[in-house]
Amino acid sequence: MRLPEVVSREQWRAARADLLAKEEAVTRARDVLNAERRALPVVEIDSEYVFEGGDGKATLLDLFEGRLQLIVYHFMFAPEWDAGCPNCSAFLDQVGHLAHLHARRTSFAAVSRAPFTRILPFKARMGWTLPWLSSYDNDFNRDFEVTLEQEGRLVERPGISCFLREYDRVFHTYSAYEDGLDGLGSVPSLLDLTALGRTPEGSDRVRYHDEYDY
Repeated sequence: MRLPEVVSREQWRAARADLLAKEEAVTRARDVLNAERRALPVVEIDSEYVFEGGDGKATLLDLFEGRLQLIVYHFMFAPEWDAGCPNCSAFLDQVGHLAHLHARRTSFAAVSRAPFTRILPFKARMGWTLPWLSSYDNDFNRDFEVTLEQEGRLVERPGISCFLREYDRVFHTYSAYEDGLDGLGSVPSLLDLTALGRTPEGSDRVRYHDEYDY
């Protein structure tokens, strides 16, 4: 391994200050971009998607679990595969405890095209407890452009989609795919994708995950 340039502490501080100015500019640009994302128009969902999960059949509205927002991770797992995508698995590994999202009135679920009978043993192997459902019997993956037809065959790609609920009406607010998922996984990064952002209704106090009173 070739080391970077070795300098004195004073030289390091000067170089770090120069880089910090650039980092702060990126942060300000990110804040502007997040505001523009929150201002995107939305599309009402008219299709009655029915998924299969650990509690049986569920609609897209059910996945909100009564909360205002829903983040769906489109996990690559085709019906003929024996296991889920390694990169998608690494993504779910870093999501962490959902209580911090739930406290901000946001639910999270993974959805794959594989039948639930294939998802269940792989989910157990990975030790995940988060909701993971099958879209095998509906067009959810096609409609949200994570299952594509290329040269006469179906191919999968990873993605994430955000939804907003008003009573029984569901709206699609945002989606990102492939390289657009880089840097995501933490609670703030996921909330930045949503229509309400990080602190809906001023709920900005972070607590231990077993101390929320939602």
